[in-house]
Amino acid sequence: MNIPADLKFTKDHEWIKIDGDTATVGITDFAQGELGDIVYVDVDTLDDTVEEGEVFGSVEAVKTVSDLFMPLSGEVSEFNEELEDEPELVNTDPYGKGWMIKITISDASQIDNLLDAEAYKNLIQG
Repeated sequence: MNIPADLKFTKDHEWIKIDGDTATVGITDFAQGELGDIVYVDVDTLDDTVEEGEVFGSVEAVKTVSDLFMPLSGEVSEFNEELEDEPELVNTDPYGKGWMIKITISDASQIDNLLDAEAYKNLIQG
């Protein structure tokens, strides 16, 4: 299982790559594997400020729909429009082309609440 050491993670299986006051967010390799084939990614919070832990969108797989939770409070500044035509990128490249949103972080202290790769690995291995 792929758990990049340079990313942060949530208990809800989102990954976060932080670059200054911007963060890129997607779902983990573990999450996409559990969901199965992704057929649609819905993000209707573009340009909205969303608080940590609130739902920013959803991902639809063949058998289920799962909410996406905001890892850090901030404004949703960008949506990966490639996912509109190719939602399967979440399955094939979850940490690359399958990213979902970019946010402008409003409270950097929340980064301390995120899991590092080792803690996330422990979480999913139970």
